[in-house]
Amino acid sequence: MTTTEALSRAYAGDRPQRVARLPRPIRQVGVYMALGKARLVSLVLITTVVGYILSVPDEIAWATLLWALAGTALTAGGANGLNQWYETGNDARMRRTQDRPIVAGRISGAHALIASAAAVAAGVVLLAVTVNGLTAALGGAAAAIYVLIYTPLKQHSSACTLAGAAVGAIPPLMGTAAAGGGDAGLLTSIGTTGWLLGALLFAWQIPHSLALAWLYREDYARGGFRLLVWGDAGGGRTFHMILLYCLALIAVSLALVPAGPAGVGYGLGAVALGAGLLVAAVRLHQTASDVWARRLFLATVIYLPLLLGLLIVG
Repeated sequence: MTTTEALSRAYAGDRPQRVARLPRPIRQVGVYMALGKARLVSLVLITTVVGYILSVPDEIAWATLLWALAGTALTAGGANGLNQWYETGNDARMRRTQDRPIVAGRISGAHALIASAAAVAAGVVLLAVTVNGLTAALGGAAAAIYVLIYTPLKQHSSACTLAGAAVGAIPPLMGTAAAGGGDAGLLTSIGTTGWLLGALLFAWQIPHSLALAWLYREDYARGGFRLLVWGDAGGGRTFHMILLYCLALIAVSLALVPAGPAGVGYGLGAVALGAGLLVAAVRLHQTASDVWARRLFLATVIYLPLLLGLLIVG
């Protein structure tokens, strides 16, 4: 066992004792945050903000933006909780998910189901009342696709990755709809910028999620999830798909320059970031190694916030 592994196991073993010493209200907040996958929700909120800022016609209406973020957070967090409730049995068989709240017994399945469903309903209603109907409809659609299509599909078909990517593409559309008022209908309210942002998030999620799936392919197999890595012993199909979507991602990122919301500085940065991502994808395709899968995954984690930051400032 390496030193890192030993420290990780020691930390994991000590975690329940350290958590138990926290005051009950703080523990409960932590349970809800874990159930709603707070880190994933934070990414959803960032992409919503970017969609709003790039689409707002005049000055930022801070009240509208904050309501949009609150509703989006409730909807996304509730959908994540429903996902965990549905997959409790699968999560119990996977090492990387055995500490999730329902599996670990920190919250009952019934409690998680009711709280998560209530969060989704509250989020959609909040968006409809404080922002507009289109933003609420998009939030509801994202939750429905995630819970009713993506979640059960994971146990049957690798097409689940595309369904999950579609869900991740919706938050920037919600930001754009919140900025545009949503009165002109779906196509007009979203506009070219919004659709390109959605396409960007869709394309980004494929290499991001497939790199992670490859790294944890044995764990996902134990959990009964039929991702693209299922039966792909050499990784040929997986790495080909990663490379294809990296190329698509670069193309979409550069399309934002002639579309209007981004300038030359952003374009140069997008080329540099895309080149780094492409190198990692090509090396993974050539080596089929976990080392390059991990590097690609980290590259996607670095790529997206830097690219979105360039969009905002450039």
